[in-house]
Amino acid sequence: MTAADGRPHEGEPQPVGVGPWTGPTPTDPRYDPDLLRDGDRRNVVDRYRYWTVEAIVADLDTRRHPFHVAVENWAHDLNIGSVVRTANAFNAAAVHIVGRRRWNRRGAMVTDRYMHLFQHDDMAALAAWAGAGSAASGRPGPTGAALPLIGIDNLPGAAPLEGYPIPRECVLVFGQEGPGLSEQAREVCAAVLSIAQFGSTRSINAGAAAAIAMHAWVVRHAPPVPPAG
Repeated sequence: MTAADGRPHEGEPQPVGVGPWTGPTPTDPRYDPDLLRDGDRRNVVDRYRYWTVEAIVADLDTRRHPFHVAVENWAHDLNIGSVVRTANAFNAAAVHIVGRRRWNRRGAMVTDRYMHLFQHDDMAALAAWAGAGSAASGRPGPTGAALPLIGIDNLPGAAPLEGYPIPRECVLVFGQEGPGLSEQAREVCAAVLSIAQFGSTRSINAGAAAAIAMHAWVVRHAPPVPPAG
């Protein structure tokens, strides 16, 4: 319900984004004419308001972090979308779907449009891609040597994620909800890291585990974010 002037009643959720552009129409080619006319209700930060998707991706490409994220997709895991959304939040170089080409995008909240997405038939194909070198693979981000695969799973013998020297350029590999990393994934990973837990549950949600691991990379390698305001 809204008031007569179209504004939400007090206590109701405020609309996301901004309305139609007011004032002289910008000539910057990054702006989308339709969004300028109709408003921009997308889930993007303010600096990207009214920008085209292509312009946003191009800007993100200038400062993507050199870590990749890979997710196994053997059973259409609903968590994959959440992992993609988190990878966008931390501006990962790319997301790799290993296994089935189709995956549940609902949890991504459209953030997959702003990411580079790759699909690999199996873990051997991902390992071959990671070992090919940037020039041969065509992957975005810094060029350089092969990328080590770093698995995240609470397995016997796994090294603690806390304090582990995660390589700056790497692929963080996540398994499915429940079974975790497949046997094939464990074989091709240079290391498998576990997340410290202190309660009674055997594991945490795969999407949450991915967020923790990506944040651990950010704490170690990313420059500080300027304070807001």
